[in-house]
Amino acid sequence: MITIKNVTLRRSAKVLLEGATVTLNPGEKVGLVGRNGAGKSSLFALLNGNLQEDSGEFYIPTQWRMGQVAQDMPETEQSATEFVIEGDTVLNDARAEVKAAEATDDGERLGNAYMALYDAGEHDAQSRAQALILGLGFKTTELDNPVNSFSGGWRMRLQLARALMCPSDLLLLDEPTNHLDLDALVWLEAWLKRYEGTMVVISHDREFLDAVTNVTLHIDAGKLVRYGGNYSKFEDMRAEQMELQQNAFA
Repeated sequence: MITIKNVTLRRSAKVLLEGATVTLNPGEKVGLVGRNGAGKSSLFALLNGNLQEDSGEFYIPTQWRMGQVAQDMPETEQSATEFVIEGDTVLNDARAEVKAAEATDDGERLGNAYMALYDAGEHDAQSRAQALILGLGFKTTELDNPVNSFSGGWRMRLQLARALMCPSDLLLLDEPTNHLDLDALVWLEAWLKRYEGTMVVISHDREFLDAVTNVTLHIDAGKLVRYGGNYSKFEDMRAEQMELQQNAFA
């Protein structure tokens, strides 16, 4: 599980989280919400290791593999299919080990390397990648087109497919529905519902959050408040809390 205990997080002089505490359990699908500038992206940076807590305790299992969408615009002449296949880090490592083993006279190492390559899914990597690409709205005639031949929005769809290709225990998605049409959005919702790992997603699309999340994490006044349920349930529970507070104050 992911544990955040009494964590303070700063960006320059700005305090984004102060004494924040929450626990996220394996397999939970978490919607991360809060006003703009509240610290959602900074919390992502803490989760993926790009930002360190200023104080408090943060724990994420060291063996967990992480998948997330790269925010940079890809510039490559690789085909769409090969670009997405490269998102499979386990397969990449297995391929590299095969090359290294082939350069030696160690038959046992080579045999183990080929076994690991098979276990990593080399035999169906192309079909897995192309299923993701087609699901996100590409045509079959575009599977071998160079990444650079697509517009920016379509290249970001390829970045999303690449992230989904990566075997992961924790999936971080920041506004994944940007650039998607309705068909691709419906496909992505179905894919995420089948995802077995832990997911944390930032999105302004309330219907999407309702469809794919079962926990809502609200950043409010530097604190992390956990609600059981999707975005609509979170809004209902928060409204009840606000009403109780107003009545108590009155």
